[in-house]
Amino acid sequence: MKALLASWEDLCASSRPLRFVDVNLRGIGQVMFQDNPLSGLLFFVAIGWGSYAAGVGQVAIGGLIAVLAATSTAYWLRVDEDALHAGLYGFNGYLVGLSLATFMAPSTTMWVYVVFGGAISVVVTLAISNVFKTWNVPALTAPFVLTAWLLLLATNAFSKLEGGALPPVGEIVPIDPAVANPLQLGDFVSGVFTSITQVFLKGHGPAALLLLAGLAVNSPACAAFAAVGAVAAVVTAHMLGAESDLVTAGLIGFNPVLTAIALGAVFNRPNARVFVYALVGAVLSAIVQGSMMTLMTPFGIPTLTAAFILVTWLFLLPAQKFE
Repeated sequence: MKALLASWEDLCASSRPLRFVDVNLRGIGQVMFQDNPLSGLLFFVAIGWGSYAAGVGQVAIGGLIAVLAATSTAYWLRVDEDALHAGLYGFNGYLVGLSLATFMAPSTTMWVYVVFGGAISVVVTLAISNVFKTWNVPALTAPFVLTAWLLLLATNAFSKLEGGALPPVGEIVPIDPAVANPLQLGDFVSGVFTSITQVFLKGHGPAALLLLAGLAVNSPACAAFAAVGAVAAVVTAHMLGAESDLVTAGLIGFNPVLTAIALGAVFNRPNARVFVYALVGAVLSAIVQGSMMTLMTPFGIPTLTAAFILVTWLFLLPAQKFE
């Protein structure tokens, strides 16, 4: 694998078009912290599979268009070259494109909006990164969340922007215990796999295998912690009486997946103490996801990865050492 990647890197070094492809693939890979073009390719195929299987191929296309727009904008702004080549200016744009294509009705205006959103995500990434470097914490997917929230909220103000798939606006009411049905084994497994794919806003269980493969080719530890985060989320949500349909759809678990990867294998070296720390973070992320779903109800916009961002920031700020 190392030899293959080395050969690919040599080709990219001598070809600008191939370097552009490489940067975009790494941008997709960085959604789950993987600076590896093969990981990005497997992620891209997984989301394409999930999107077309669900009859919403525009979601995969939206993500592709947005990451291309983000990477092109980053080149135009002459951002830090090392960060650019690692895909760090592409992943937020990719997620913006997926979210806009998921929650908006397909139209010419939507596609222009996707390009605009991908480009703007780079500016937002630069801004948030500059602010948070004061505390020595990464921006994570905060640029994606802020950009997507602002663009999706605007669909209420402009008639040519149709947010037809956005969550309904409603009053905050306690959950009805009747919707918290016991999970059968099949539901449990479904919840674990869709929690992983919902990181990319797509609830397609089989595609989770490709996502796990994409993690494993670059970091087996990240793949393991993704699974740990998904299992922890499903168990926590079920034990606390979450709506069973939300659990099986992965809508409680995708934030814990990212939190577990970040705390367990990206910002800390994996060991027994780190495992416990990441597990606690994943459990808290599942709870905070419930909080964010409640908070966003009056606004009628999705929570996206806000719970992951908040919990991971909180767990990184203490700067504890786990050697």
